[in-house]
Amino acid sequence: MQRNPIVEMEKVTKIYGNHRALDDVSFELLPGEVHCLVGENGAGKSTLIKILSGAISPEAGLIKIDGKKVEGLTPRQSIEMGISTIYQDAELVDSLTVSDNVYLGDELTGRLPFVVDSKKQTKKVNEIIETLKMHLPTGVLVEELSASQKQMLQIVKALYRDAKVLIMDEPTSSLGMDETKALMKIVRNLRDRGIGIVYISHYLEEIFEIGDRVTVLKDGRSMGSFSIEDITVEEIIRKMVGRDASLFYRRKKVDIGDVALEVKNITSRGVVENVTFSVRKGEVFGIGGLVGSGRSELVNILFGADRADEGEIFLNGKKLKIKSPQDAVKHGIALITEDRKKLAMLGGRDIVENTALVHSENFKGFLLDRKEEEKLTDDIVNKLSVAAQDKSQKIEELSGGNQQKVIIGRWLIDDSDVYIFDEPTKGVDIGAREQIYELIIELAERGKCIIMISSDMPELLSMSDRIGVMRNGRLVDIVQNKDIEEEDMIKRFIGV
Repeated sequence: MQRNPIVEMEKVTKIYGNHRALDDVSFELLPGEVHCLVGENGAGKSTLIKILSGAISPEAGLIKIDGKKVEGLTPRQSIEMGISTIYQDAELVDSLTVSDNVYLGDELTGRLPFVVDSKKQTKKVNEIIETLKMHLPTGVLVEELSASQKQMLQIVKALYRDAKVLIMDEPTSSLGMDETKALMKIVRNLRDRGIGIVYISHYLEEIFEIGDRVTVLKDGRSMGSFSIEDITVEEIIRKMVGRDASLFYRRKKVDIGDVALEVKNITSRGVVENVTFSVRKGEVFGIGGLVGSGRSELVNILFGADRADEGEIFLNGKKLKIKSPQDAVKHGIALITEDRKKLAMLGGRDIVENTALVHSENFKGFLLDRKEEEKLTDDIVNKLSVAAQDKSQKIEELSGGNQQKVIIGRWLIDDSDVYIFDEPTKGVDIGAREQIYELIIELAERGKCIIMISSDMPELLSMSDRIGVMRNGRLVDIVQNKDIEEEDMIKRFIGV
């Protein structure tokens, strides 16, 4: 018997500035189907599910739910139409019980209005849990649950809302092997009950274990939808990575000196485990891996933003004690963080004040030495060609590329020994991207140690002398970057 699609998305386009996050993408989901969505970081997967969940609106395209055209979809409407999203970082209330979280905002009352009937709620939650054959204690606080139990709780919430569509975004990225097996069992149960599942994962072995169909996205475009039976892992990878060679930056070679930075057996339990590597003067040491592999967590430890349980860091033969970012800065380590808006920018403040963030010597008591900082800001603006009306312009008014230049520029003033770039060109236009590359190479020429995390594979391969491969919190390989193929790197990231 032919099934009609629950979800139909036709020629959907989403544009951010000059960037087409989605370009004419079509996607459909049948009831009782697991339709997998794969692609590199930035391929458009998250944008597609945000549109389907009503979080953002497309510039063009048609969306149908149960055959009915939908316009101006909001998150509330999406939920009311039976679409629920299971996120890695669950938006749950830790101080409430499992059953209270399920009914949050929709509590069941007893004989007296405004008095929650906890027994009635718990009974209904247990009924849902039993139908899915889950092991989820309803009376405990959410803060006591494991990562997998929190995902189970989100699934229970979705079924309470009569979900017909479940969107699962990297559901196993923080789960162990046994927890992953348990989740797969639940997914099969949901599929057998006729629920349509959009399943996003970087782990291709999961796609072949659980999926019925797969759609491959690359650079905002659909490379096609395929029955799992009609495609191989190698074909999926080829469709994910095939791109114009012009996207690869041609960097000049730099003379590499002696080992300067040594990282030995860094461990933060449950985050990164026993990571060891070294970086030479003038070397660009790339770090690659899937989302959740531990890349950013590792460099946050090196910078003192997070604490390690074990391990040692040496710079130029001297053992460092790094308990805070201030310690790291004093020892000559700079971090250009991935999330510039949350972690690197002072919103509502001008370029000068943002430049001053890491230069305590330019403060008199608690006051900024404005004249001194303006001189330094002029140097940065001129050196990095920051496009701004003037240095008193608010930083959020600048383009993404110019914001990043200001953030990088503030670290150039102190002449650090180690520069850590976490996604340095994220949200940056092509012109600014090349300027950032040139700046990184200039630092390497000056004998600085460069660590660069990037989800952009051409960038990682073009810029790095060696590449450390992170997987599940471990540094599983260090690759000499000599004519290595993009396809081979992705296989290393995935572990196939």
